[in-house]
Amino acid sequence: MFDIEEIISVIKDRQATSAGLQFPEGLKRKGPEIAKEIEKRTGITVIISGDPCYGACDIDEDLLEMVDVMFHFGHSRLLDDDRVVYIEYYHEVDVNNAVEAALPLLGHKVGVVTTVQHIHMMDRIIELLKKAGKEPVIQKGDTRIAYPGQVLGCNFTSAPKDVDTILFIGTGNFHPMGIRLSAKVPVVAADPFTGEARIVDVEKIMRQRYAVIAKAMDAKKWGIIIGMKSGQKRLELAQQLKGLAEDAVLISIREISADRLLSFKVDAYVSTVCPRVAIDDAGRFPVPVLTPVEFEILKGLRKWEDLVFDEIKD
Repeated sequence: MFDIEEIISVIKDRQATSAGLQFPEGLKRKGPEIAKEIEKRTGITVIISGDPCYGACDIDEDLLEMVDVMFHFGHSRLLDDDRVVYIEYYHEVDVNNAVEAALPLLGHKVGVVTTVQHIHMMDRIIELLKKAGKEPVIQKGDTRIAYPGQVLGCNFTSAPKDVDTILFIGTGNFHPMGIRLSAKVPVVAADPFTGEARIVDVEKIMRQRYAVIAKAMDAKKWGIIIGMKSGQKRLELAQQLKGLAEDAVLISIREISADRLLSFKVDAYVSTVCPRVAIDDAGRFPVPVLTPVEFEILKGLRKWEDLVFDEIKD
């Protein structure tokens, strides 16, 4: 659900004559309806971004230059740009069944984390855990994290480590696996839509990543990828990684694809862009694509058992 009144208020307060709307893939279908409502009530020009959007870090900068204000839907505030207004989206779903299913899998002291879509249910989750005799722990993350207990796909700093178990409320595998590897404590993932809970197993993904590292062992020529999206630019890190290889070049890319990687005559890549790219899209790439952490393992700067997901932190 969105607060359309907040959007109208911002437009009037700023006396904007044009606005951009940016949605993640799952919310794009709502774009035309919202655009028409804004135009009807304000009379301004509204442009919807049709490009893919993968997170709060992924701002359509070209559209931003065309409009007076950009409304970025579905994510909490990340970038410090007053031209971008983040409109959060909350799922109105009952978390009772999910928490109930998780209880037998939890220890006494429980760290609680979730995504922004469920952050408004945090008080209810805490209440349910306390009623069950648990000791819930909520931790504030770094400055990229808007709320205590919130996690991003690239940042798990709000995940407590001094607990028996961490409870993740949400969907999918990437967040809970990243939390498990980062915090080094058991993680229980509870899906509020299905009401099911499970202990997170990272063995499969670990084997897959070890295999990618091993495949890159014989690489001579390296491409170090620099992300060009607002919240993913890590030039300093890319330069440091380049210094670890005898033969490496820096390559800037906005959208990574197999075709783009094939264009360069290199044996393997290190990606400093969104940490999910190297992992989620591994099967599509023609050559190994490592995260910075994995590259450090390959170069002997980390132990194999120290493998964790790459994070973008402040």
